[in-house]
Amino acid sequence: MGTETASVEISEPLLHDSDKIRPLQSVDDDDQVPEWQDQITLRAMVVSALLGTLFCIITHKLNLTVGIIPSMNVGAGLLGFFFVKSWTGLLSKLGFPVAPFTRQENTVIQTCVVACYGLAFSGGFGSYLIAMDERTYNLIGADYPGNRAEDVKNPSLWWMTGFMFVVSFLGLFSLVPLRKVMVMDYKLTYPSGTATAMLINSFHTNTGVELAGKQVRALGKYLSISLIWSCFKWFFSGVGDSCGFDNFPSFGLTLFKNTFYFDFSPTYVGCGLICSHIVNCSVLFGAILSWGFLWPLISQYAGDWYPADLGSNDFKGLYGYKVFIAIALILGDGLYNLVKIITITLKEICNKSSKQSNLPVVNEVLDGDSSEVTLEQKKREEVFLKDRIPTWVAGAGYVGLVAISTATMPIIFPPLKWYLVLGSYVLAPALAFCNSYGTGLTDWNLATTYGKIGLFILASLVGRDGGVIAGLAACGVMMSIVSTAADLMQDFKTGYLTMSSAKSMFISQLVGTAMGCVIAPLTFWLFWTAFDIGSPDGPYKAPNAVIFREMAILGIEGFSELPKHCLAMCCGFFVAALVINLLRDVTPKKISQFIPIPMAMAVPFYIGAYFAIDMFVGTVILFIWERLNRKGAEDYAGAVASGLICGDGIWTIPSAILSIFKVNPPICMYFGPSLSS
Repeated sequence: MGTETASVEISEPLLHDSDKIRPLQSVDDDDQVPEWQDQITLRAMVVSALLGTLFCIITHKLNLTVGIIPSMNVGAGLLGFFFVKSWTGLLSKLGFPVAPFTRQENTVIQTCVVACYGLAFSGGFGSYLIAMDERTYNLIGADYPGNRAEDVKNPSLWWMTGFMFVVSFLGLFSLVPLRKVMVMDYKLTYPSGTATAMLINSFHTNTGVELAGKQVRALGKYLSISLIWSCFKWFFSGVGDSCGFDNFPSFGLTLFKNTFYFDFSPTYVGCGLICSHIVNCSVLFGAILSWGFLWPLISQYAGDWYPADLGSNDFKGLYGYKVFIAIALILGDGLYNLVKIITITLKEICNKSSKQSNLPVVNEVLDGDSSEVTLEQKKREEVFLKDRIPTWVAGAGYVGLVAISTATMPIIFPPLKWYLVLGSYVLAPALAFCNSYGTGLTDWNLATTYGKIGLFILASLVGRDGGVIAGLAACGVMMSIVSTAADLMQDFKTGYLTMSSAKSMFISQLVGTAMGCVIAPLTFWLFWTAFDIGSPDGPYKAPNAVIFREMAILGIEGFSELPKHCLAMCCGFFVAALVINLLRDVTPKKISQFIPIPMAMAVPFYIGAYFAIDMFVGTVILFIWERLNRKGAEDYAGAVASGLICGDGIWTIPSAILSIFKVNPPICMYFGPSLSS
């Protein structure tokens, strides 16, 4: 998965500027490429299901707390390698014959896991689906114009699972016939897919196996530390939302009230290690700008700009400024990048008419024997084209799924009429192509932006009588199709570079998606049952639920009900997002690398500054590590970060079970001002 937004999925810098795309290592497994059936093994499916469950839980936790989701490809790759190597090693010691673990099987696991946990993101469990629920409706306010009680659909395991199966497979069939064009003819880089292939290929060399073993040990060490620490923290978290290390006033009580504190979260520190320095600094800058200056300034006008007696989560008060200004930044950033990607896409497609293409290509020839590289490339192309997926299968699959979805969606969401669903599916392949092409060029997956466009259009078309539900459901349709189509092309690129069959990649995506359609709703239901999801004062705020519902209402009602001066401020921040992005593109790199990213800035505007502190701690650790030992940081930072995130994620399972059985932490560690004598 590439870089995405709000929920903000931020891709790790897999390809460092100093680390240009190298020639793919020649592997030490023999040169025989297994048949596609042999690449998809039972052990690969079992490992994929286990890792898919773990990463779905992690994705849900991040989605329901802050909405920032870093790429976890390194963690998935390392853990997949570790589990199968451990499996084969144990069976060998017991005397059982075992098939060798090939890079093709490793690629199948990676594809399945990413497809599975990708649905925890694109499935809308932290955004458009939960935006339909009663809690989000009540949070916005029953008397808020356009927020109708009829536009409520509470989560249910059955309809959510059905919805996943209905919409999640369409994107896989929409672009399958173009795999050769995108990967071989246009030679799109798909940076995350290429980096994943390099990672997998490196595991299957002698030196790579040794490094992978060290990385796995580092991941296991920090996973254990994170798990033990999360368990230790639980004992002091008491009942309610104000106890424990998660509410530790690290910088004093005054700053604590403005959400500036370090909350000792391994997950957010791990995110800081994975995300680039500019992302982490942008998040902190947004936190300082909003919670350090803007909100204290606006709060001084309580009683003038808005009624002073409103609750802290009333949209007619300060909370309205927080949410709508964040929306303005998100939309400004998303619109700019959408136009930019489409412009680049059209320009490069036009350039294909001439022999000299400006598309970035994988530089496969460095100093080695060029004839050997050419032979390797020919072999990759031969393997990639060998097991064809017939065009009629893709066409029939897409048409059949469209028919099922067109009939089913109005049953799940009555305001979304069948002809609106059908119209969406007619346009979807073109949008999926634009998104997949743009992802191949830039690594930016703009699925959420396309989803928001669908949300606005459908909400305004349907109007007040069901427009909110229709818009949110249409957002899900668009997001699912364009996101899975881009992920599939990423996987085809990975498969091409690891000499994996295109057919095994496609089937792995189908299996991983089917797993995700079951695992993502089930793991979400664990959170929904155990925790107070959507409470603005709790840890699981589900911040994007409010954002998406407000966008749907805006599509229907317009801007008439915004607080005083809020519209002018929103316009200012929208323009600022456009200008900042433009500056990032037109200024020299030595300057642009210090210009913040508006999308990342927007996240703390309505959530708080605490996670920005944690992520900044992570980026400071990485910065110092890079200065002391750059090679060590490049080799192990991803493993350490994945361990911190996975350990905290694993603790979520026993924590949820304890919560379901009403077992409360025994101690409430609380901080308050000292009493005067």
